[in-house]
Amino acid sequence: MIVNLPEKRYYKIGEVSKAFGVNTSLIRFWEKEFSIIKPKKNAKGNRMFTQEDVKNFQLIFHLVKEKGFTLEGAKNKLKTQPKNTIENHEIITRLEAVKAELLKIKNEL
Repeated sequence: MIVNLPEKRYYKIGEVSKAFGVNTSLIRFWEKEFSIIKPKKNAKGNRMFTQEDVKNFQLIFHLVKEKGFTLEGAKNKLKTQPKNTIENHEIITRLEAVKAELLKIKNEL
């Protein structure tokens, strides 16, 4: 899944949940379940997610929603093979972007 968020330093939880098409409760749940997600909190206590957090959400979303991993399976994959998992996901994301661009060019012809 390619997430289209504007370039910003921090994203609100609503922006992140909308980008992934999930409820904010799922974002909060994954934050508790996966240690790689560490949002900052402002003075009011609102979560403010960085671009790195969004990339980690993309990785978790890919493993859980697209690949069908259980939460425990996704956690284990990220613990035992973090570098391979991240590199593979980055490759897949780039290929999806190339595919989308090619389809766009094809439709213009």
